[in-house]
Amino acid sequence: MTPPHKSVPQSDQPGRQAASILAGMDEPSTASSRGRRPSGRDAKRAARTARAHNFVPYITRKIPRYEVLGSEELELLEHNADTILQEIGIDFRDDPEALALFKAAGADVKEERVRFPRGMCRTLVQATAPREFTQYARNSAHNVVIGGPNTVFAPAYGSPFIRNLDEGRRYARIEDFRNFVKLTYMANGLHHSGGTICEPVDLPVNKRHFDMVYSHIKYSDKPFMGSVTHPERARDTVEMSKILFGTDATDPATGKMRTVTISLINANSPLTFDATMLGALKEYARANQATIVTPFILAGAMSPVTVAGTVAQTLAESLAGMTLTQLVNPGAPVVMGSFASSLSMQSGAPTFGTPEPALVLYTMAALARRLGVPFRSGGGLCGSKIADAQAAFESANTLLPTCLAGVNFVLHTAGWLEGGLAMGYEKFMMDADQAAMMHTLLAGIDLSDNGQALDAVREVGPGKHFLGCAHTQANFETAFYRSPLADNNSFEQWEAEGASDMNKRANALWKKQLAEYEAPALDPAVDEALLDYMNRRKASFPDSNV
Repeated sequence: MTPPHKSVPQSDQPGRQAASILAGMDEPSTASSRGRRPSGRDAKRAARTARAHNFVPYITRKIPRYEVLGSEELELLEHNADTILQEIGIDFRDDPEALALFKAAGADVKEERVRFPRGMCRTLVQATAPREFTQYARNSAHNVVIGGPNTVFAPAYGSPFIRNLDEGRRYARIEDFRNFVKLTYMANGLHHSGGTICEPVDLPVNKRHFDMVYSHIKYSDKPFMGSVTHPERARDTVEMSKILFGTDATDPATGKMRTVTISLINANSPLTFDATMLGALKEYARANQATIVTPFILAGAMSPVTVAGTVAQTLAESLAGMTLTQLVNPGAPVVMGSFASSLSMQSGAPTFGTPEPALVLYTMAALARRLGVPFRSGGGLCGSKIADAQAAFESANTLLPTCLAGVNFVLHTAGWLEGGLAMGYEKFMMDADQAAMMHTLLAGIDLSDNGQALDAVREVGPGKHFLGCAHTQANFETAFYRSPLADNNSFEQWEAEGASDMNKRANALWKKQLAEYEAPALDPAVDEALLDYMNRRKASFPDSNV
């Protein structure tokens, strides 16, 4: 090692030579390199081209999944779930149709309680539910395949508040909703536009679903989620999707509607489904649209305090809900979901990024694979109120198990703050950066000739460096993940540039991206038809905000 006091020739200082090489090779072949400044339109076009070049519609993992239990232990948990279904049962409230379907299939129905013969739910789900399926986007390059070795990242969901450095915390508005749709559209690390990214409380409850679904359609061409807050709102989502896709909405091979939406159906844990969720589930299943049946569990309040107890209950609830989708429409795409966090036994507040929910996630992912259905869980969850160190480590402690476990559909990937109560602009940008990094992790190790890089070792030999060799120059642009937010400059350069922390850098980045945003093209006739449908449907509602 060179002593600190000894000078080193510049040619032997890798950091300086790397900076020189990168500066030279990064010179853009744009108008700015020819002596004139690029126009705003040129800059936006270049940014859009770069995003399109780097974007992949979903991740296909190349590394093994991490398993925490063996087959005997998983069989025990499956047995326990069947015991819950058989002995205790699930309540299906205010839905005579669901009760009738279960009874006709052989379940024991007494009032609203349904008890299932051991193995009934598993048999019905395995018989007809697809192992994987395609959700179609209006831009076919953004179709996603959900299930198998694939991972799809979607933003956070359901927050009534937003937070940013400029305003702090406030109620979300439809403008925020549109902003997050745009930011998601521009994020290479995110594959899916999501659903209720934030709750636009400036619009009437009975009408806001139109504007939310329309925003996904208008401002993005990635796949999106539908409304589930009323069966009619689910039906509106289906009708708007039919307008959007036109003749392409129907699969000529099957005569069924193509799966163009996916929607979140939560169990009302413990062991209950309510009429709202059941109504939306049936609407989507009948239309061959995908549903994610997810028990929303805070362990200690809505499930037992143990990992094994929470897993057995989660599996029982999700099996019951998935069974209903197959009774409504055999073959309807369905995803087994798990959202399990823990509670502080001191305060009763939910906690995130702790070890127990990660163990639930790993186990539920393995159980979904054994069942043969896609799996949803995980994300960038945290309990922190702001995008600070707590938010960072809790989110990382959720996202990494998500990826290692092999989750297929990842809701809440970006933006989640305050246990889901707030959607953070800066947090969104940080999380999207982390999601993009996971693409590299899940791609595994390149063992091609280029990946083995023996030619580089031969060229450089002992005692030199690799910065100027042909292999480095051929690969430097894609060799390592480049974060748009992390600052890896010297202290002096960081200080000279304003000494900004990541929050400030993220604040500047989301504003820059929104300023550069350009909407994907949408057929004006389709747009007009969508607006006409929305206006007619809105006019049929009373003006009260209910």
